[in-house]
Amino acid sequence: MKTLFTTGRGTPFGAPVPTIKIATNSSIAQRKSNWIDFNAGTIAEGESLDAVEERLLSHVLTVASRQKTKNEGNGFRQISIFKDGVVL
Repeated sequence: MKTLFTTGRGTPFGAPVPTIKIATNSSIAQRKSNWIDFNAGTIAEGESLDAVEERLLSHVLTVASRQKTKNEGNGFRQISIFKDGVVL
């Protein structure tokens, strides 16, 4: 079982199962590269939705074949309590 989690603000998230963190903008993907697994922000930069979809599917299949997600590789299992405003 894998979880896909999208973030646009850099919300930290981990789970008992491997979590693929998907950045919705390239700025977050670059700033949080130590725990963002996939950058979907390239859509806003002109990459086609089909191309990003293909890259994401490929990445999910790779992780499903036992490649570790960033949170697994770093040993992170944290979870963030979601609320309005800044999450620390």
